[in-house]
Order: sequence, then structure tokens, then C-alpha cells
Amino acid sequence: MNLNLNEADKQQLQDHGLTEDAIRQQLQRFADGVPFTVLDRACTVGDGIKRLDDGERAEAIRSHESAAAAGRFSKFVPASGAASRMFKALLALLGDDRDVNEAVLKSRAKDGDKDAEFGLTFFGNLDKFAFYPQLVDVFSRRGQNLQTVYESGDYRPILAALLTAEGLNLAQLPKGLIAFHRVGDDLRTPVAEHFLEAHETVKSGDNTAALHFTVSPEHRDGFRAEADAVGARYETTRFDVSFSVQSPSTDTIAADLENQPFRDSDGRLLFRPGGHGALLKNLNDLDADIVYIKNVDNVVPPAQVETTLTEKRMLGGYAAQLLAKRDQALRDLEQECPEPSRLDEIGRFVMDELDVQLAKWETVSREDRVELLHRTLNRPFRVCGMVINEGEPGGGPFWVKRADGSVDRQIVETVQIDTSDEQQQAILESSTHFNPVDLVCCLRDHHGDTFDLNKYVDPSTAFISQKSKDGRDLKALELPGLWNGSMADWLTVFVEVPARTFNPVKTVNDLLRDEHQ
Repeated sequence: MNLNLNEADKQQLQDHGLTEDAIRQQLQRFADGVPFTVLDRACTVGDGIKRLDDGERAEAIRSHESAAAAGRFSKFVPASGAASRMFKALLALLGDDRDVNEAVLKSRAKDGDKDAEFGLTFFGNLDKFAFYPQLVDVFSRRGQNLQTVYESGDYRPILAALLTAEGLNLAQLPKGLIAFHRVGDDLRTPVAEHFLEAHETVKSGDNTAALHFTVSPEHRDGFRAEADAVGARYETTRFDVSFSVQSPSTDTIAADLENQPFRDSDGRLLFRPGGHGALLKNLNDLDADIVYIKNVDNVVPPAQVETTLTEKRMLGGYAAQLLAKRDQALRDLEQECPEPSRLDEIGRFVMDELDVQLAKWETVSREDRVELLHRTLNRPFRVCGMVINEGEPGGGPFWVKRADGSVDRQIVETVQIDTSDEQQQAILESSTHFNPVDLVCCLRDHHGDTFDLNKYVDPSTAFISQKSKDGRDLKALELPGLWNGSMADWLTVFVEVPARTFNPVKTVNDLLRDEHQ
């Protein structure tokens, strides 16, 4: 494929840290399209999802205590997303020419206007939001009383003070820096709640807790200031906090509808962020052993956090247990002549505890068994919490047919599934659990060296969507999702966790749920 790049184009590639070969591959992906993931069946409890009994849970929690004391855990929080989607309905109301008051909103809601219905809920519960005192301060600095403004019936000044730069500017902030919870006079951001989780789950024997946040460049200083302020509240814990931004080298080129490089009105190539799969580079750059990954908005206030902490310890401890068995198995396989009985024992561990199929296990030779087991086990490893599907959006756990004919477990998004295929749709509808992004990732091999995570990505699981720029249609490419195709070739174990550990904040009104109050 001839790209016909000029010198300005080549400079753009250099600035992004991209090569011409990478661009060709991306454009070829547009041309080839992205194949649907082929589901074999949904993972269920007893068939791909483990439900630990009380004894197993207690043993896992003890293993967590010992691994945490040894300093093996850290926490990775994707936190670069802006909060604009949280306030989408309120932004629509602010941008509308019509009046924003209770009577108008009720009339619009009666006609089926969802934004108006959302606004009624929001304003009817305004004082229940954690950021309410901050809003009071905005009006106080103007010599006004928020309650008086509210009772006047005109909500537009409140929306402007909440969402725009003349006030709190919440619509332009990242979620991680917005007050989600209020405990007395303490306004707690998601950053504060992740510090609490780190204090309770990843703190080592020397009282150090490691956290890493991926942030947008323009908000790095804000996150650092919040982290410093929150960390100072803990007298006995030293927080080792680091930040990274999404690398420009993970951006992808946009294509026109003929799969050629899309150029903007100035004739420049257009690059777009590669989605959360781009954060694989950030994860790969960490010098870490066992890493908890959780979305920034999935937090609860301190009074509600005990269940979350218990399940975190269980997942982390279970991962540490399986990891110890995996590492010992690999060390034994690298001995000169592993005993046949030990090979059988490792085979049972792989098939029974890791739920990995071993093709032709009963018929392969001893030497081939050693090679098969070593190849199967010598990979990054993850334990993923799965909750019962109660209608929340998100990827689900499925047994998936791979290109080589094997079947293994993957986290699959609905967009990856051919829902026009009745059989595939039926499997999708039979799903009992979904992925709340509650992962424990084991990044080191049995020698203590970190894996190169780029080697375990399934590039065919990228996402292609249609967007527009300057009034013209274009194709956009997202990299394989971080917990989807980017981890496709990892060892994977799914474990059931309670639904009450999943408390995301997708819209601002989600903060009115009992678990956030």
C-alpha cells in the first residue's frame, strides 16, 4: 500500500512515535474489517466461572495477607476519562434555548423528554450531592444564596455554575477529581476512595502502598495535588503514587470510506486516541508483580466499602495461590527429567484449576507434555471478578472459539458479537454474568522477570466505528480493549463476586443510589 506521505505527514508520524509500517497495518485493518468473535457458550458457575466456598475464601484471604505483607500488590486505575458523559443530560439542558425551571421540565418530561426527566431528578435532590457545598461556595463568593436562586425557579444559573468555567467546571474535569461522596465535612473524590482501598488491600509490611493512575496531561497536576492531600491524611502509610498519560504512539490513524488516510480541512493526517486498549503500554511499563485494576468511578464511601475490601482480598489472595502453583510447575518443568506423576499433577492443575483445555493430552509423549505444559503456563495471568448480570452494560465472560480450533475464556463486548446470527444472539442472551472490570493481573514470570504484554494481544479484536470530522464521514480504529483482546492470550480465571461490589457512576444521578449516599 502506497501511503503517498509528504514531509509534513512524516513529521506527524515522528511526533506520534508511529512508523509507516504501523500506519499501513492500521489501514489494512480498515480494509479487511474486524471479524466477529465466535462464541461457543456463555461462562456460568461451574463451567468457566468459579464460586469459592467459605473455606476456599478464607484460605485466599490468608494468602492475600501474606502476599501483601511481602509487598507484592499494587493498584492501577485508568483515570483519564472526562466527566462530560456524566453530565450529558444537564449539558443538553444548559445548551437548550428553552427555560430551565420545574414547570418547563415537568411539561417536557410528560412529553417523553429524557433530558428533562433527568433534570427533574437532579434538581429535586440537589442537596444530596457531595459537591453541593462547593456549589454553595460558588454563589456565596458572588454574594448570592444558592437556596434563594433555587427557589426563584430558574435553574439555568445553577447549571452554569456547576458545569462551566464560571463555576465548578465539573463537565470538563475528570471523574477522579469530582466530589462523589460526603462524610461530614469531608468531600471525597474517587481518588480518595482508591487511596482507602489501597491502604486496606495493597499496603506492604513496611506500610507502603503503591498506586498508579493513568491521567490526561492537562489534569496531571490536579491529580498530583489531590493525591498529596489525600495521602497526608494517613499517618502510618506511605503511598508510592505514580502517574502516566496515554502515549501518542497508541493513537490510530483515521481513514476515509475508501480506507485511505483521512485528512482534515488543513490537509493534515487525522489521528485519534486508541481507546482503553492503549493503556496496555502504560501497564506494560510498570515494574510491578500483582496488580489490581479497577475503573476510577467504581467506588463507594467508607461506610459501604467493607464488602469491596473483602472481595478484593479474596481475589488477590486467590491469584497469589494460583500464581505460586504456576511458578512451581514451571520450575519443575524446567528440570531435566520431570517425573511422569508430576506431569500428571501439573496437567490436572491446568485442566481443573485453570480450566485450560490440553489438546490430545492422553496421547502425547512425555517430551511433548513438558513442552505443552510449559507453553501453556508461561504467560501473564489474571483473575477476574464476575458479577451476576442485572442489566448493567459491560462485557461478559464467554467460552470463545479461537482461530486454531481451541476454545478458551474471554471477556467479550456485545459489539464484538454478530447479533444477526440467531445462535450467537441466543448464547449472548444466555449469559448469566458480566465483567465489572475487577481484575488481578500477574505480570511476572517464574524467574521474577516482567512479561512483554504486547506479545499476548489478539490484534483481530480491534474495534472499527464510523465518526465524522468537518462534516465528512470517517472510520475510526480502537485498539483491542485492555481487558478484552489486549489480554486475549493471558491465562485467565473467572471468579464470582457479589453484585454489590460493582457501583459505577455513569451519570451524575447514579450518585443518588443508596450505595453512594
